[in-house]
Amino acid sequence: MKASDTGREAKTAQADSIILLSAFLVMIMVIGGGARSLAAERSFVPLSPQPTCSALAREVELACHSWTEIAAAQKAGTRTAIIPIGGTEQSGPYIAVGKHNVRAQLLADLIARQLGHTIVAPVMAYVPEGSTTPRRSHMRFPGTLSLPPDIFEAVVRGAAESLRVQGFQTIVLLGDHGGDQRTLAHVATTLNAAWKHQGAQVLFVHNYYQVIPTHYAELLRKRGYGNAVGQHAELSDTSLMLAVDPSLVRQEALRHAAQPHSADGVYGGDPRQATAELGRLGTDLQVQAAVEAISSFNRSHL
Repeated sequence: MKASDTGREAKTAQADSIILLSAFLVMIMVIGGGARSLAAERSFVPLSPQPTCSALAREVELACHSWTEIAAAQKAGTRTAIIPIGGTEQSGPYIAVGKHNVRAQLLADLIARQLGHTIVAPVMAYVPEGSTTPRRSHMRFPGTLSLPPDIFEAVVRGAAESLRVQGFQTIVLLGDHGGDQRTLAHVATTLNAAWKHQGAQVLFVHNYYQVIPTHYAELLRKRGYGNAVGQHAELSDTSLMLAVDPSLVRQEALRHAAQPHSADGVYGGDPRQATAELGRLGTDLQVQAAVEAISSFNRSHL
């Protein structure tokens, strides 16, 4: 063999070694990167520190179940569905604008648990709150979201119709917002006429809302809070919110505030003496009124 041939073979062997070493290093990097990715995946913490589906929500909320679980519940006797209607509106300087939505969802869940064989649809957060051009009613304040009345009525009808065709026989309209009560009554009347031979009916539970300005307000007056009871964002409204979710109430600011008025979004009364204990009196009345109305309706119709 010639010396030149020996040199070429040595160079070729050296190049092959470099190629093999490079491939090996690339493989190590890929495997290592994959391992790091897996480790990162396994150590990933969900963004929400609190689960959306609490123990109560997992029992009764439509949104917390798969379609197969909902079908199984229907086979097991679930024939009633509640549509909670809230609203996104100003409630003075000391209550967050999601007040009605939070209250409607939680109280509907409690009602469903007491009734049994009842599921709760997601709360409707968009309702008529006043004209946008010009800005009237609650729409005068930042944070309020308003739908035209005909659009709102169509959304409620569509949700109820969706539940009917799936086999629910009692569809309950539960309105936490005072301005929607007549519309919900009209939707119930209209759908019941249309569904006359469909094996399903709509129940509008007016007393769920009506116990607040009547029985609950009277309870508060008897306890010496008559001057603090008003129409909106006052003692009763704020106490109800404290009983359901105090995180939506700016309690520290409220305790040091001067009495708010209509220019602040508080219509009558005074929220400064509100407590969760007083609010619980009202929420108990609401839950009881709804459970009695729905139970009575189902005994007569199912």
